[in-house]
Amino acid sequence: MPMNKPLAVLAAPRYLVLIPSYNAGRKALETVRAVRATGEPVCVVMDGSDDGSHEQLAQLANSDPGLKVLALPRNSGKGAALLHGLRDALACGYTHVLTMDSDGQHPADMVPAFIAASRAQPDALILGKPVFDCSAPWERVMGRRLCNWWVNIETLRAGIGDSLFGMRIYPAHALLEIMESHRSMRRFDFDAESAVRLVWRGMRPVNLPTPVRYFTAAEGGVSHFRYLRDNALLVSMHARLIFGFLLRFPLLLVRRFRSRAGAENDARTQ
Repeated sequence: MPMNKPLAVLAAPRYLVLIPSYNAGRKALETVRAVRATGEPVCVVMDGSDDGSHEQLAQLANSDPGLKVLALPRNSGKGAALLHGLRDALACGYTHVLTMDSDGQHPADMVPAFIAASRAQPDALILGKPVFDCSAPWERVMGRRLCNWWVNIETLRAGIGDSLFGMRIYPAHALLEIMESHRSMRRFDFDAESAVRLVWRGMRPVNLPTPVRYFTAAEGGVSHFRYLRDNALLVSMHARLIFGFLLRFPLLLVRRFRSRAGAENDARTQ
């Protein structure tokens, strides 16, 4: 099976912070304001929100030319919302999208560091690697460790530090290509599967340690994670990816040996 190469970035990179949002309450407005304070343009895709946050953000966008608010008529899932925003970003001339959640877990003050890392390596996949504090639910931390274990198998330990953390930068054309080539990656399976498929294409992952905080309900925190539904979706995703991994195994193994040999040569010449 042929392995596609990541698309080269020919023009000067242009970055957009792309935020999917579904009933995130006041945290959505706080997150967008914090990101806009970094000076970067923002597009929020309201994924069928009906909690009033859409109206608040639309009002903010009326007085802020650096903010765009798109809306889906009904809740379609994180991946579907990002795909909607991704198509609009490419139409507007952006080459990269920095995705992050609207619930305040992802730190807006890390946006400049992510963009700097991407500008240094514009063909790379810049992945946030979460640094948890005591607010992180134990079961969520254990669950992502299991998911990361599977991803390491599916990519022959290509370097994906965390497969589920949603703060990351994608080269936009490459991401659109894999999403339009598959009917999956429309819901909670988006983060892990998109990273694996881009690494399969030959894209290099770069991990950036990033603090993450889980807010309580009293602090305005919300969570739409459903343990049975979303874990069943992840199980189905890994079954799909393991099958794809087996088909690609010989080529992935050759690439792994070449990468290791290149690293050893670099070490000897230093």
